[in-house]
Amino acid sequence: MERNDLEKIRLEKIERMRAEGIEPYPTTAHYTHRNQEAIQAFEAAEKIEGSEPVQATLVGRIRAMRPMGKIAFAHIEDGTARIQLFFRINDIGEEMMTRLKEDYDLGDYIEASGHLFRTRTGEISLHVNAFRMLAKAVTPLPAAKDEVVDGKIVRHATLNDPEMRYRQRYADLAVNPEVREIFKIRAKTIRALQQFLDERDFIEVETPILQPIYGGAAARPFVTFHNQLKQELYLRISFELYLKRLIVGGFDRVYEIGRDFRNEGVSFKHNPEFTQIEFYMAYANYHSIMELTENMVAYVCDQVLGTRTLQFRGNSLDVTPPWRRLELRQGLIETTGIDINEHLTGESLEAAMKAKGYAFKPGSPRGKLIDGLIGDYLEPTLIQPTFLYDYPRDISPLAKSKPGDPTMTERFEGFMAGMELCNAFTELNDPLDQEQRFLEMGRDYESDDEERHPMDEDYLRAMSYGMPPMGGFGMGVDRLVMLLTNQQTIREVLLFPHLRKLED
Repeated sequence: MERNDLEKIRLEKIERMRAEGIEPYPTTAHYTHRNQEAIQAFEAAEKIEGSEPVQATLVGRIRAMRPMGKIAFAHIEDGTARIQLFFRINDIGEEMMTRLKEDYDLGDYIEASGHLFRTRTGEISLHVNAFRMLAKAVTPLPAAKDEVVDGKIVRHATLNDPEMRYRQRYADLAVNPEVREIFKIRAKTIRALQQFLDERDFIEVETPILQPIYGGAAARPFVTFHNQLKQELYLRISFELYLKRLIVGGFDRVYEIGRDFRNEGVSFKHNPEFTQIEFYMAYANYHSIMELTENMVAYVCDQVLGTRTLQFRGNSLDVTPPWRRLELRQGLIETTGIDINEHLTGESLEAAMKAKGYAFKPGSPRGKLIDGLIGDYLEPTLIQPTFLYDYPRDISPLAKSKPGDPTMTERFEGFMAGMELCNAFTELNDPLDQEQRFLEMGRDYESDDEERHPMDEDYLRAMSYGMPPMGGFGMGVDRLVMLLTNQQTIREVLLFPHLRKLED
């Protein structure tokens, strides 16, 4: 690696330390408290008159240093809190004070022992009597807020170029505590989803990521090859068909939280690799799944944020149940002036869209045209939590038809802030109908069309053993976290989003 001047200076320090018998990367760290625990222990001891000073050994990354002659101050940070270290030459000796000033830099990890006290300004600090290097940082971190330069506190701009932040997420996390908070909220969100479903007797399972036949969604898969089996495999685009097999096997309520992969475009709300939650519930229909969904999202907000009111893109969103219910057909009539029930073929719907000046790809199947109308005109109007329900059979190959109307299915999608959040339906459990749907999709869509749904004979075989009536649900966890943290792009809630390769 090519090194800049600052890195070369730090490498020289490493060489000097080792020449003097000091290992800058020791194998073991010792500590008695995490920083937040030390602060809490001191505050508890303060309340007891005559208590002994709290002795502690703390560890962390040096975030600020302020040498002042015979004394020095530093701030260190671990995963719990930032705390001040106080060094005095009378306690550590002249040699160690010199080492502190010459060998230690911002970004280094340090272990320090001493007793806790409160400074004149009221800051809880560790009065250090011994310290050592735990890890020397060769590359300086991007300047963070309120760093110290030449003994003075200077406010710097943080690492703020989005492209650089995503490529060097480790540096982004190190200097931007607000970014770390996003991913703490993400972890709490996943835990809350699990708790909600576990409390309702769902069982969490794991299904294959590599699949011989992709299915369960309308998307283009990533393709790979298994050398031993000499077989083409696909990264899954959905958990759906495997989870429904488990319902056949006798699990009445199952869910999975994990990665799906879709070889499609990247946008503020799309990433090729994303986290999804899906659950399936025997003896439920799409109405009961609606109720479960709105209660689940409200529960997550209660657990993670302590409020059911979210701020997103300047909108105040209230997730308190019940959410608005809007029939898809009616929503399209209100926003586009087109009644899809009057246009039962792609050609007819094309003509209606052309008459109103709407963009479309000529020759598209009716289902794709309807999807376009939803995404371009209806979806942006759905700001408050809304369930859009009753979808055409054309775009719902795995959903059960509505009684008395075979052209429509019992399907809904949940929307918030003009963005799709979830998709669910009363599951199709008739194997004969399902086989016919697969055949129709194969005829109506081109072989390379991402909306094409391949025939899955093993899934049909599973259905043939008897599949109970059930409701199914899928939601992008990344989008939910976007809403909870008021982030405008999915990249902000992914630790390592996919990016284009840098040009040489």
